[in-house]
Amino acid sequence: MTGPNAVSETLYTSLTDQLPSFLSSALLQCNQLPTLPAVALNILDISQGAEATLSDYASAIEHDPALTARIMSVANSVHYLRSAQPPHTCFDATQRIGLDVTLATVLSFCLFENDHGARGRLPFWQRSITAAVAASYLAQQLCPHQSGSVFTTALLQDIGILALQTAYPGDAELLYGIENTSHQHIMQVEKRYFGCHHALVGAWLLAKWGAHDSLIHAIQHSHDGLDTEDNAALCLRVSGAIADAWLSANPADALAGVMRQLNALTPSSEWAMSGLLAHLQQTLPPLMETLGLGMPVTVDSVALLKEAQQRLFEHTLSLSARLDAQQKARETLLNDYAELQQRSRLDPLTQLANRAWLEEQLRERFRLCLTTERTMSVVFIDLDHFKVLNDRYGHQAGDQVLAHFGRMLASLIRVGDLAGRYGGEEFLVILPDEDAEGARRFAERITRRLQERPMARVDQEPLYVSVSIGVACLTDGGFGDERELIDAADQSMYFIKRSGRGGVSVYGH
Repeated sequence: MTGPNAVSETLYTSLTDQLPSFLSSALLQCNQLPTLPAVALNILDISQGAEATLSDYASAIEHDPALTARIMSVANSVHYLRSAQPPHTCFDATQRIGLDVTLATVLSFCLFENDHGARGRLPFWQRSITAAVAASYLAQQLCPHQSGSVFTTALLQDIGILALQTAYPGDAELLYGIENTSHQHIMQVEKRYFGCHHALVGAWLLAKWGAHDSLIHAIQHSHDGLDTEDNAALCLRVSGAIADAWLSANPADALAGVMRQLNALTPSSEWAMSGLLAHLQQTLPPLMETLGLGMPVTVDSVALLKEAQQRLFEHTLSLSARLDAQQKARETLLNDYAELQQRSRLDPLTQLANRAWLEEQLRERFRLCLTTERTMSVVFIDLDHFKVLNDRYGHQAGDQVLAHFGRMLASLIRVGDLAGRYGGEEFLVILPDEDAEGARRFAERITRRLQERPMARVDQEPLYVSVSIGVACLTDGGFGDERELIDAADQSMYFIKRSGRGGVSVYGH
């Protein structure tokens, strides 16, 4: 380690413990891991300070002649030489090329140019630079005082990949050599292969170098997702997605995906996407050329944004259509369920409640009455001589009688009452909050209605029926459960049957 403080030492130990043991052993035994000289570490330290100036960076760079020469060379290149007067000092050079190019030059000089496999890892370096430029631009909008730290963190957010590639050179092609592989997929593969992903390895490597704790923590959490209230962290995490989109074989589709994520976080913000893309288009080509990284794609930022917005609009329309379809399907299912539930409760012939629903409701209402000290009556009805009717006129006529009787019964009950077919030609009516006398009057209305109206016509001749009715009131019998209440009404009904049929009997009266 390069002179870490006590906190860094503790953090390094903690990160080492978080690595799978086989991985930490492999990394510690690898003598070719990426390293940073003292001047670069000093630059990283400076970048973590909110008050850092270009003068601070220039003073640190001047301690390394080779690095100073590199900065001067960049400032004198065709891309940054804006006047005939060349820069005379390192500070002049940093002023000319700006903070982002200065930091990119320093870190690439220390890492890229000393990375013997760098040429084979151009996509990695291209993504790192693109992410850093994007992160810095976003930081200027959201947290300008942190733009330097955000840039360096974005540039180093995938440094763990270099460490893994160096420690496992034989597996590098398998893990990282597939073109157009998403960063999320890479992390999933790493998790399966190593037991962790490169963000943790990168944080460990920074701790090994003795970097500032804030930088280590930022690297460790650089891939945690966009849901954060820390603007610097958000700029960092967005930057990788922007870089992936910019370098993608289908940048419009990829960018539309990024914009969907951002809109989900801040729907009212456009995230200055137009300015960001224009900045990338202007900044990346000369920077990539200066650093010797080339540029795999030429992107028209205006056309890219327009196409991405169109993709986003199409996605929104498609999503809206799917949501509408899902809502309609849900409503259909709910309606179907309600209909099935209703059907499961009804007798198909009479359209009254069936026996199961009658018994369930009676059980619930019986318990409610006991709890609230309210009363309730039941009316048990049996159509007289129904078997004779079926035998004489046929089952079709019998069905007509039952259906017509069901409609008549439904017309007589109140809101809150429940009438149902108990079985065959038997019917049951539940009358909440009704005493025995009220239930008797209800039963007598049934008998009168039957005397007035035929229940069917056979060969144009009216067919009248009579009923035997038993009534039982909850408060008249000391009933232990709803079954005993029904039995009491049934007994009263059979009393009428034995007495000649066609009448009403009340239990206990």
